[in-house]
Amino acid sequence: MTKIQLKPHTALCPVPAVMVSCSSTDGKPNIITIAWAGTVCSAPPMLAIAVRPIRYSYELIATSGEFVVNIPSESLTQAMDYCGMVSGRDHDKFADCGLTAVPSSQLKCAPLIAECPINLECIVEKELELGSHSLFVARIVAVQVDASLVNEQQLIDHSLARPVAYAGSSYYGLGEYLGRFGFSRK
Repeated sequence: MTKIQLKPHTALCPVPAVMVSCSSTDGKPNIITIAWAGTVCSAPPMLAIAVRPIRYSYELIATSGEFVVNIPSESLTQAMDYCGMVSGRDHDKFADCGLTAVPSSQLKCAPLIAECPINLECIVEKELELGSHSLFVARIVAVQVDASLVNEQQLIDHSLARPVAYAGSSYYGLGEYLGRFGFSRK
C-alpha cells in the first residue's frame, strides 16, 4: 500500500454525531450538533465535547455548567444536521425540528431530547481552551435509555439505537456487527 502525507488536520474518523442540549439560566433550551465528542474516563464516567467559543451553546454551557449528550438515531439525521447549521440565538431548534424538550433527572436546566434513544446528563468538571475550540470535560451523572434498547443484562443494544457516525463532512449509519470487545482472545 502506497501512502502519501497530507498536512495535519482532523482526519480521525468515524466520530459520533450527537445532539447536545443545553439551556440558558432563564430556561430557553437549545441544541448544538457536535461530532467532536468522546468518552474520556470510565470511573467516574466522563466524556468531553469540543465547542467553538463563538457558538451560542458555548455561552450556555459555560454559564450553566451542564449539558445533555443526546445520541440520535438515523431517523433524526436531518434534524441533527439542521441543529448544526442554524444558531439558537435566532431559531428555536426544538420547535423547528418538532423535537420535545424533557426535564432531565439530575440537572438544573439542560433538557433531554425525548426523540433521542439515549441521553447522557453531564456536569462540567473542567474547561480547557485549545485554540479554535474549548473542551468541556464532564461527569456523566445519569443515563436515560429507551427501554426497548436494554437487554436482560441491563446493557444497551446499540444496534437497535441506530446511532450516527460522522466522517469527512458526511453522516453514516453504523455498518454490520464485527465482534464484541475481547472476541480476539476467545
